[in-house]
Amino acid sequence: MNRFTRFIVIVVSLLSIQIACASELKLRSDTSGRYVVQEGDTLWGISSYFLEDPWRWPEIWHTNTFIDNPHLIYPSDVLIMTSIDGLPALKLLRRQNLVETKVNPTVRASKLPEAITTIPPNIIRPFLTQPLIVGKEELEKSGYVVIGVDDNILLGEGNEFYARGLSKPTAKVYQGYRLGEHLVHPITQEYLGTQAIYLGDAGVLRDADISKLRVTKSAQEMRPTDRLLPIDEDLAEPYFQPHAPAEDVLGYIINSPGNVSEVGPLQVVVVSLGEANGMEEGHVLRIKYRREPHRDSVTNEFIDLPEEESGLLMLFRIFNRVSYGLVLNATRAIHLNDTVVSPLK
Repeated sequence: MNRFTRFIVIVVSLLSIQIACASELKLRSDTSGRYVVQEGDTLWGISSYFLEDPWRWPEIWHTNTFIDNPHLIYPSDVLIMTSIDGLPALKLLRRQNLVETKVNPTVRASKLPEAITTIPPNIIRPFLTQPLIVGKEELEKSGYVVIGVDDNILLGEGNEFYARGLSKPTAKVYQGYRLGEHLVHPITQEYLGTQAIYLGDAGVLRDADISKLRVTKSAQEMRPTDRLLPIDEDLAEPYFQPHAPAEDVLGYIINSPGNVSEVGPLQVVVVSLGEANGMEEGHVLRIKYRREPHRDSVTNEFIDLPEEESGLLMLFRIFNRVSYGLVLNATRAIHLNDTVVSPLK
Protein backbone atom coordinates (compact mmCIF):
# COMPACT_ATOMS: atom_id res chain seq x y z
CA MET A 1 0.00 0.00 0.00
CA ASN A 2 1.65 3.25 -1.12
CA ARG A 3 1.49 6.63 0.65
CA PHE A 4 -1.43 7.96 -1.35
CA THR A 5 -3.45 4.77 -0.92
CA ARG A 6 -2.92 5.03 2.82
CA PHE A 7 -4.02 8.65 2.54
CA ILE A 8 -7.60 7.52 1.85
CA VAL A 9 -8.05 5.75 5.16
CA ILE A 10 -10.75 7.53 7.19
CA VAL A 11 -10.13 7.40 10.93
CA VAL A 12 -13.38 7.85 12.87
CA SER A 13 -13.10 8.41 16.64
CA LEU A 14 -15.90 9.77 18.80
CA LEU A 15 -13.43 10.99 21.42
CA SER A 16 -12.45 14.01 19.35
CA ILE A 17 -16.00 15.26 18.80
CA GLN A 18 -17.35 15.36 22.35
CA ILE A 19 -17.54 19.13 22.16
CA ALA A 20 -19.88 18.94 19.17
CA CYS A 21 -22.43 16.82 21.01
CA ALA A 22 -23.50 19.86 23.01
CA SER A 23 -25.29 21.35 19.97
CA GLU A 24 -28.20 19.89 18.05
CA LEU A 25 -27.38 17.78 15.03
CA LYS A 26 -29.43 18.92 12.02
CA LEU A 27 -30.26 16.53 9.20
CA ARG A 28 -31.13 17.82 5.76
CA SER A 29 -34.82 17.56 4.95
CA ASP A 30 -34.50 17.86 1.17
CA THR A 31 -32.78 14.52 0.56
CA SER A 32 -33.76 10.90 0.93
CA GLY A 33 -32.36 8.70 3.67
CA ARG A 34 -30.48 6.47 1.24
CA TYR A 35 -27.35 7.08 -0.82
CA VAL A 36 -25.38 4.83 -3.19
CA VAL A 37 -21.68 5.69 -3.19
CA GLN A 38 -20.30 6.66 -6.61
CA GLU A 39 -16.78 6.81 -7.99
CA GLY A 40 -15.31 10.26 -7.40
CA ASP A 41 -17.33 10.85 -4.22
CA THR A 42 -15.66 12.23 -1.11
CA LEU A 43 -16.58 11.69 2.51
CA TRP A 44 -17.24 15.42 2.83
CA GLY A 45 -19.60 15.41 -0.17
CA ILE A 46 -21.57 12.43 1.12
CA SER A 47 -21.82 14.03 4.55
CA SER A 48 -23.20 17.17 2.89
CA TYR A 49 -25.97 15.02 1.40
CA PHE A 50 -27.22 14.00 4.85
CA LEU A 51 -26.14 16.80 7.20
CA GLU A 52 -26.36 20.58 7.37
CA ASP A 53 -22.97 20.48 9.11
CA PRO A 54 -21.06 17.79 7.15
CA TRP A 55 -17.98 18.00 9.40
CA ARG A 56 -20.07 16.30 12.12
CA TRP A 57 -20.02 13.00 10.20
CA PRO A 58 -18.58 10.92 13.09
CA GLU A 59 -21.63 11.67 15.27
CA ILE A 60 -23.97 9.70 13.03
CA TRP A 61 -21.60 6.92 12.01
CA HIS A 62 -22.78 3.54 13.26
CA THR A 63 -20.19 0.76 13.20
CA ASN A 64 -21.57 -2.42 11.68
CA THR A 65 -20.01 -5.31 13.54
CA PHE A 66 -20.23 -7.60 10.53
CA ILE A 67 -17.98 -5.36 8.40
CA ASP A 68 -14.23 -5.94 8.71
CA ASN A 69 -13.27 -2.29 8.24
CA PRO A 70 -16.31 0.03 8.38
CA HIS A 71 -14.12 3.14 8.08
CA LEU A 72 -13.43 2.44 4.42
CA ILE A 73 -16.26 3.26 2.03
CA TYR A 74 -16.27 2.06 -1.57
CA PRO A 75 -18.25 2.82 -4.73
CA SER A 76 -21.55 0.86 -4.83
CA ASP A 77 -21.78 0.76 -1.02
CA VAL A 78 -25.18 1.90 0.26
CA LEU A 79 -25.54 4.35 3.16
CA ILE A 80 -28.88 4.49 4.98
CA MET A 81 -30.01 7.06 7.54
CA THR A 82 -31.74 5.37 10.47
CA SER A 83 -32.23 5.87 14.20
CA ILE A 84 -30.57 4.12 17.14
CA ASP A 85 -31.75 4.83 20.67
CA GLY A 86 -33.65 7.83 19.38
CA LEU A 87 -30.59 9.42 17.76
CA PRO A 88 -29.83 9.66 14.03
CA ALA A 89 -27.37 7.07 12.78
CA LEU A 90 -25.91 6.23 9.40
CA LYS A 91 -25.50 2.56 8.56
CA LEU A 92 -23.44 1.03 5.79
CA LEU A 93 -24.65 -1.84 3.64
CA ARG A 94 -21.50 -3.31 2.16
CA ARG A 95 -21.66 -4.58 -1.39
CA GLN A 96 -19.75 -7.79 -2.10
CA ASN A 97 -16.00 -7.28 -2.15
CA LEU A 98 -15.74 -9.28 -5.32
CA VAL A 99 -18.38 -9.79 -7.99
CA GLU A 100 -17.99 -13.26 -9.43
CA THR A 101 -19.17 -14.19 -12.90
CA LYS A 102 -19.39 -17.83 -13.95
CA VAL A 103 -17.56 -18.31 -17.23
CA ASN A 104 -16.79 -21.94 -18.11
CA PRO A 105 -14.40 -23.27 -17.15
CA THR A 106 -13.07 -20.40 -15.01
CA VAL A 107 -14.34 -17.92 -12.43
CA ARG A 108 -13.37 -14.28 -12.91
CA ALA A 109 -13.52 -11.53 -10.32
CA SER A 110 -13.59 -7.77 -10.74
CA LYS A 111 -10.87 -5.64 -9.16
CA LEU A 112 -11.74 -3.99 -5.85
CA PRO A 113 -11.96 -0.20 -6.39
CA GLU A 114 -10.21 2.24 -4.11
CA ALA A 115 -11.96 3.61 -1.04
CA ILE A 116 -13.24 7.18 -1.21
CA THR A 117 -11.28 10.03 0.32
CA THR A 118 -12.22 12.65 2.92
CA ILE A 119 -11.53 15.52 0.49
CA PRO A 120 -10.17 15.56 -3.10
CA PRO A 121 -6.52 14.51 -2.63
CA ASN A 122 -5.32 15.89 -5.97
CA ILE A 123 -6.04 19.45 -4.80
CA ILE A 124 -3.97 19.41 -1.62
CA ARG A 125 -1.28 16.90 -2.62
CA PRO A 126 1.12 19.60 -3.93
CA PHE A 127 0.84 21.40 -0.58
CA LEU A 128 1.72 18.39 1.58
CA THR A 129 5.46 18.87 1.04
CA GLN A 130 5.54 22.28 -0.65
CA PRO A 131 5.30 25.18 -0.45
CA LEU A 132 6.74 25.60 3.03
CA ILE A 133 6.30 28.05 5.87
CA VAL A 134 9.65 28.63 7.52
CA GLY A 135 10.71 30.61 10.58
CA LYS A 136 13.76 32.77 11.14
CA GLU A 137 15.71 30.08 13.04
CA GLU A 138 14.93 27.44 10.42
CA LEU A 139 16.20 29.76 7.69
CA GLU A 140 19.49 30.28 9.48
CA LYS A 141 20.03 26.53 9.94
CA SER A 142 19.07 25.36 6.45
CA GLY A 143 21.58 24.35 3.79
CA TYR A 144 22.16 26.36 0.65
CA VAL A 145 23.32 26.10 -2.96
CA VAL A 146 26.97 27.10 -3.50
CA ILE A 147 27.58 26.75 -7.25
CA GLY A 148 27.03 24.32 -10.10
CA VAL A 149 29.66 21.62 -10.65
CA ASP A 150 30.49 23.26 -13.99
CA ASP A 151 30.38 26.75 -12.41
CA ASN A 152 26.89 27.34 -13.77
CA ILE A 153 24.72 29.61 -11.62
CA LEU A 154 21.32 28.63 -13.08
CA LEU A 155 20.46 25.03 -12.26
CA GLY A 156 17.73 23.00 -13.92
CA GLU A 157 16.78 19.34 -14.06
CA GLY A 158 19.83 17.10 -14.44
CA ASN A 159 22.34 19.72 -13.32
CA GLU A 160 24.76 18.82 -10.53
CA PHE A 161 25.78 21.35 -7.90
CA TYR A 162 27.61 21.84 -4.61
CA ALA A 163 25.89 22.74 -1.36
CA ARG A 164 26.82 23.44 2.25
CA GLY A 165 25.09 23.11 5.59
CA LEU A 166 22.75 20.21 4.79
CA SER A 167 20.81 19.75 8.00
CA LYS A 168 19.91 16.05 7.85
CA PRO A 169 22.77 13.64 7.06
CA THR A 170 20.41 10.70 6.46
CA ALA A 171 18.22 12.56 3.96
CA LYS A 172 18.47 11.42 0.35
CA VAL A 173 16.35 14.18 -1.21
CA TYR A 174 16.20 17.90 -0.51
CA GLN A 175 13.84 20.59 -1.75
CA GLY A 176 15.17 23.88 -3.03
CA TYR A 177 13.33 27.05 -2.13
CA ARG A 178 13.69 30.79 -2.26
CA LEU A 179 12.39 33.20 0.35
CA GLY A 180 9.01 34.62 -0.51
CA GLU A 181 6.52 36.79 1.30
CA HIS A 182 6.73 37.41 5.05
CA LEU A 183 3.42 36.56 6.72
CA VAL A 184 2.17 38.90 9.43
CA HIS A 185 -0.90 39.01 11.65
CA PRO A 186 -3.38 41.48 10.08
CA ILE A 187 -4.27 43.05 13.45
CA THR A 188 -1.10 42.94 15.56
CA GLN A 189 1.37 42.99 12.61
CA GLU A 190 3.28 40.21 14.40
CA TYR A 191 5.63 38.15 12.22
CA LEU A 192 4.21 34.63 11.75
CA GLY A 193 6.64 33.07 9.28
CA THR A 194 7.99 33.32 5.76
CA GLN A 195 6.40 31.62 2.80
CA ALA A 196 8.91 29.74 0.68
CA ILE A 197 8.85 29.55 -3.11
CA TYR A 198 9.29 25.92 -4.15
CA LEU A 199 12.03 25.47 -6.77
CA GLY A 200 12.41 21.72 -7.16
CA ASP A 201 13.92 18.52 -5.75
CA ALA A 202 17.56 17.49 -5.58
CA GLY A 203 19.02 14.06 -4.80
CA VAL A 204 22.14 13.72 -2.68
CA LEU A 205 25.12 12.26 -4.55
CA ARG A 206 27.72 12.88 -1.85
CA ASP A 207 27.18 14.12 1.70
CA ALA A 208 30.12 16.02 3.14
CA ASP A 209 31.07 19.49 4.30
CA ILE A 210 30.69 20.45 0.66
CA SER A 211 27.95 18.11 -0.56
CA LYS A 212 27.15 17.21 -4.14
CA LEU A 213 23.55 16.99 -5.40
CA ARG A 214 21.68 16.61 -8.70
CA VAL A 215 18.46 18.42 -9.56
CA THR A 216 15.85 15.68 -10.13
CA LYS A 217 12.76 17.87 -10.48
CA SER A 218 12.61 21.52 -11.47
CA ALA A 219 9.77 23.98 -10.96
CA GLN A 220 12.07 27.02 -11.27
CA GLU A 221 15.80 27.32 -11.80
CA MET A 222 17.89 27.12 -8.63
CA ARG A 223 20.81 29.48 -8.09
CA PRO A 224 23.50 30.19 -5.46
CA THR A 225 22.16 31.14 -1.98
CA ASP A 226 18.87 29.30 -2.59
CA ARG A 227 18.03 27.25 0.48
CA LEU A 228 17.69 23.47 0.87
CA LEU A 229 15.48 21.52 3.27
CA PRO A 230 15.12 17.74 3.57
CA ILE A 231 11.81 16.27 2.45
CA ASP A 232 9.70 15.06 5.34
CA GLU A 233 7.94 12.07 3.83
CA ASP A 234 5.54 11.84 6.79
CA LEU A 235 3.79 14.98 5.55
CA ALA A 236 2.55 13.03 2.53
CA GLU A 237 0.61 10.55 4.69
CA PRO A 238 -2.02 12.48 6.68
CA TYR A 239 -5.24 11.03 8.03
CA PHE A 240 -8.01 13.62 7.96
CA GLN A 241 -10.91 13.40 10.38
CA PRO A 242 -13.04 16.56 10.37
CA HIS A 243 -13.60 17.83 13.92
CA ALA A 244 -13.96 21.08 15.85
CA PRO A 245 -11.17 22.66 17.90
CA ALA A 246 -11.42 21.85 21.62
CA GLU A 247 -11.61 25.58 22.45
CA ASP A 248 -12.90 28.72 20.76
CA VAL A 249 -10.36 30.23 18.39
CA LEU A 250 -10.08 33.45 16.39
CA GLY A 251 -7.83 33.76 13.36
CA TYR A 252 -7.65 35.33 9.93
CA ILE A 253 -7.12 34.30 6.32
CA ILE A 254 -3.79 35.95 5.57
CA ASN A 255 -2.67 34.53 2.23
CA SER A 256 -3.65 32.37 -0.72
CA PRO A 257 -1.38 30.69 -3.28
CA GLY A 258 -1.17 32.94 -6.30
CA ASN A 259 -2.02 35.95 -4.14
CA VAL A 260 -5.58 36.13 -5.48
CA SER A 261 -7.86 38.57 -3.68
CA GLU A 262 -10.91 36.28 -3.64
CA VAL A 263 -11.17 32.52 -3.20
CA GLY A 264 -13.97 29.99 -3.40
CA PRO A 265 -14.67 26.29 -2.77
CA LEU A 266 -11.80 23.81 -3.11
CA GLN A 267 -9.13 26.53 -2.99
CA VAL A 268 -6.24 26.62 -0.52
CA VAL A 269 -5.71 29.47 1.96
CA VAL A 270 -3.25 30.28 4.75
CA VAL A 271 -4.71 31.11 8.17
CA SER A 272 -3.06 32.85 11.13
CA LEU A 273 -3.45 29.86 13.46
CA GLY A 274 -0.99 27.02 13.95
CA GLU A 275 0.36 24.43 16.33
CA ALA A 276 1.05 27.15 18.90
CA ASN A 277 -2.70 27.83 18.92
CA GLY A 278 -3.65 24.17 19.35
CA MET A 279 -4.48 23.55 15.70
CA GLU A 280 -4.54 20.00 14.34
CA GLU A 281 -4.95 18.41 10.91
CA GLY A 282 -8.67 17.98 10.30
CA HIS A 283 -9.78 20.98 12.37
CA VAL A 284 -12.81 22.61 10.74
CA LEU A 285 -13.19 26.39 10.99
CA ARG A 286 -16.09 28.65 10.11
CA ILE A 287 -15.25 31.57 7.80
CA LYS A 288 -16.85 34.95 8.42
CA TYR A 289 -16.82 37.97 6.14
CA ARG A 290 -14.89 40.71 7.93
CA ARG A 291 -15.79 44.22 6.79
CA GLU A 292 -13.99 47.49 7.21
CA PRO A 293 -15.75 50.14 9.37
CA HIS A 294 -18.66 51.68 7.42
CA ARG A 295 -19.62 55.35 7.46
CA ASP A 296 -23.24 55.82 8.53
CA SER A 297 -24.74 58.16 5.92
CA VAL A 298 -27.12 59.66 8.51
CA THR A 299 -24.87 60.20 11.54
CA ASN A 300 -21.63 60.40 9.53
CA GLU A 301 -19.94 58.16 12.11
CA PHE A 302 -17.97 54.97 11.38
CA ILE A 303 -19.65 51.81 12.62
CA ASP A 304 -18.62 48.12 12.69
CA LEU A 305 -21.06 46.01 10.68
CA PRO A 306 -21.80 42.43 11.83
CA GLU A 307 -19.69 39.66 10.36
CA GLU A 308 -21.59 37.32 8.03
CA GLU A 309 -20.93 33.62 7.55
CA SER A 310 -19.06 32.82 4.35
CA GLY A 311 -18.28 29.09 4.50
CA LEU A 312 -16.17 26.36 6.05
CA LEU A 313 -12.56 25.29 5.68
CA MET A 314 -10.55 22.34 6.96
CA LEU A 315 -6.91 22.55 8.02
CA PHE A 316 -4.68 19.94 6.37
CA ARG A 317 -1.12 21.08 7.11
CA ILE A 318 -0.02 22.71 10.35
CA PHE A 319 3.02 24.88 11.01
CA ASN A 320 3.97 26.64 14.25
CA ARG A 321 2.08 29.90 13.77
CA VAL A 322 0.09 29.36 10.53
CA SER A 323 -1.72 26.55 8.72
CA TYR A 324 -2.87 25.61 5.23
CA GLY A 325 -6.61 25.03 4.89
CA LEU A 326 -8.94 23.91 2.09
CA VAL A 327 -12.17 25.87 1.60
CA LEU A 328 -14.86 23.18 1.56
CA ASN A 329 -17.90 25.30 0.84
CA ALA A 330 -18.67 28.99 0.47
CA THR A 331 -21.88 31.02 0.42
CA ARG A 332 -20.10 34.17 -0.81
CA ALA A 333 -16.65 35.16 -2.03
CA ILE A 334 -13.95 34.75 0.60
CA HIS A 335 -11.36 37.50 1.02
CA LEU A 336 -8.01 38.04 2.69
CA ASN A 337 -8.43 39.14 6.32
CA ASP A 338 -11.78 37.34 6.70
CA THR A 339 -11.98 35.80 10.16
CA VAL A 340 -12.01 32.09 11.02
CA VAL A 341 -13.61 30.75 14.22
CA SER A 342 -14.76 27.48 15.72
CA PRO A 343 -17.61 25.95 13.67
CA LEU A 344 -19.67 25.79 16.88
CA LYS A 345 -19.72 29.58 17.32
